Amino acid sequence: MTHSFSRSQTVRKPVVSTQKGVVAAQHVRAAEIGADVLANGGNAVDAAVAVSFAMGVLEPWMSGPTGGGAMMIWLEKEQKAHAIWFGMKSPKALKPSDYPLSGEGQSSDLFPWKAVVDDRNVQGAAAIAVPGTVAGAGLAHQHFGSMAWKDLLQPAVEVARDGLHVDWYAALMIASACRALAKDPDAAAQFLEDGQWPTIAGWTALSEKRIDQTLTADTLAHLAEAGARDFYHGDIALALAKDVQAKGGSLSVEDLGAYQAVLQTPKSIRYRDARWHVTPGFTAGPTLERTCELLQTAFVPHGVEPDGTVMSAYAKSIQTANAERMATMGDQEDPNAPSCTTHFSIVDRDGNMVAMTQTLLSLFGSRVVSPSTGLLMNNGIMWFDPEPGRPNSLGPDKTCLMNVCPLIGEAGDRRFAVGASGGRKIMPAVAQLSSYLSDYGMSLEEAFHHPRIDVSGGDVVVADEKLPVSVLDELKSQHTVVTTPRTVFPYAFACPAGVLRENGLNMGCTEIMSPWGDAVIEGKA
Repeated sequence: MTHSFSRSQTVRKPVVSTQKGVVAAQHVRAAEIGADVLANGGNAVDAAVAVSFAMGVLEPWMSGPTGGGAMMIWLEKEQKAHAIWFGMKSPKALKPSDYPLSGEGQSSDLFPWKAVVDDRNVQGAAAIAVPGTVAGAGLAHQHFGSMAWKDLLQPAVEVARDGLHVDWYAALMIASACRALAKDPDAAAQFLEDGQWPTIAGWTALSEKRIDQTLTADTLAHLAEAGARDFYHGDIALALAKDVQAKGGSLSVEDLGAYQAVLQTPKSIRYRDARWHVTPGFTAGPTLERTCELLQTAFVPHGVEPDGTVMSAYAKSIQTANAERMATMGDQEDPNAPSCTTHFSIVDRDGNMVAMTQTLLSLFGSRVVSPSTGLLMNNGIMWFDPEPGRPNSLGPDKTCLMNVCPLIGEAGDRRFAVGASGGRKIMPAVAQLSSYLSDYGMSLEEAFHHPRIDVSGGDVVVADEKLPVSVLDELKSQHTVVTTPRTVFPYAFACPAGVLRENGLNMGCTEIMSPWGDAVIEGKA
C-alpha cells in the first residue's frame, strides 16, 4: 500500500517495573487519577471506578455513564477471577416496525446491516439503548471497593469543571463527526461553533481552549452524593428518560429502573500451560475461547517471537472463530468504521487487577446530548440487525451483543490484565498479545511494541508493514493481505492497554501510537 507516512520514524513507550500499583488508560490524566486513588489507599477496583468516570469526561466521544461494557477482576487474596457484565439493552417499548428498511444499501456506520430509513438505528434518540456503565461501576464498588463512592467520583467532577481541553487530537475527533453532531442542537451547542464548524484549538500546543462541561460536572456531582442507583431510579433517571423521549427515543424510567449489571463466573480457558479468564455471554469472550481451541492445535510455540507460520495460524484461527460468531450471534461489524470504546487496565501493589472496557458504540454514540445532564448518549440499538428473522435481530428488551474482551491471564509466575478498544479489532489484538505474553514470554514492552495483524474483515488480513518480510511473504501465500502502518488516526489495529505482575513487580503499557494513552505508577501522577 502506498502512503505518505515516514518509513523511518520510531515510536516507543518504555515500561518501568515497580512494587507500587500501575494504571494504564487511553488518557494520561485518567491514569493519573487512578494512580492517585491507589496512592491514597484504594485498591484496583476503587481506581477503576475513578478512571471509568474520568474517561467519560476526558474522552466523551469514546465512553461515559450512558454507555455499557464489561470488566474482569482478579482478587489476589482469593486467587480468583470475577466478571461483571454491564452491557446495554434495548428499551421495552421499542418497536421493530419503527425501523423500516429503506431498501437503499447498507447502514452508514459500523455494521453492514441493511439500511434503515433515516438511519434511525444509528443516529438520533431512536438509536439509544438502556445504559449500563454506572450500574457496572456501582456493582464492582459494592462487592470489591474499599473507598467511599463520593470520593471516587470527585476527580471526574473536578476535571469536568475545568472543561474539555481542545488540543489537536480532540479537535481531530470532533472534526471527524462534525456533520453528525450538527444534527442534534444540544450536541452542536456543546461541541461545534456556529452549529457547523468544529471547536478547534488551532495547530498550536499553546492553546487553552476548552469545551464547557458544567452540566456534566453537575450530573456527576449529584451522582457522587446520591449513589449509583440514582442513575436508574432517581433524578438522573427522570432527566435522561424525559430528554430522550422528547427527542423521539423510547428509553423510559421503567427501562432504567429495571436495569441490573451482573456479577458473573468468568470463562476460564486452559491455553497450553497458561490460563486466560474472560467474560462470558454477549461479549467477545466466547469467540476468544474458540480461537484458543484452534490455536492450540494450529502451532507449537518456538523461538522468541511468532514467525510466518504462527502469524498465519493466528489469522486462520481468528477467521474461523469470527465466522462462527457471525453465523450464530449476528455480529458483522465493518472493520473500516470508527469505533467508540475505551479500555483501561489496573494492578495495585497487592496484585489485585482490573481490565475494564466501556463504550458508547459509535464515535460520539448517537450524537445526541441529553440537555438536562450534559451527557452524550449511546447508540446501542445499532448492535441489532434490523432485518427480521436473523441472529440478533432488533427487538424490545433484548441484550446487545458487544465486541469487548477484557482478559486476566495467568502464565507461569506472571499475571496480566489486558483489553482494547477498536470494535471487532479487539479480540484479535487481545488474543495475539496474550499469546505473545504466554507462548513467547515476551515482556509487556516487547508485546505492546511487536507488530500485529488484524483479522476482523472476513477473508482480508491487515498486517503491520513492520512485520519481517518473511512473515509477510508467508501470510501472503495463504491469505489476502493488505499491509498498513501503525498510525495515530485512524487506527488500523485495536488500541490496547495492559498491566503485568511478575515476581512482585508491576508494569503497564498502552497502545504506542495513542497520543493520549499512558501507564502511570502510583505516586508518580
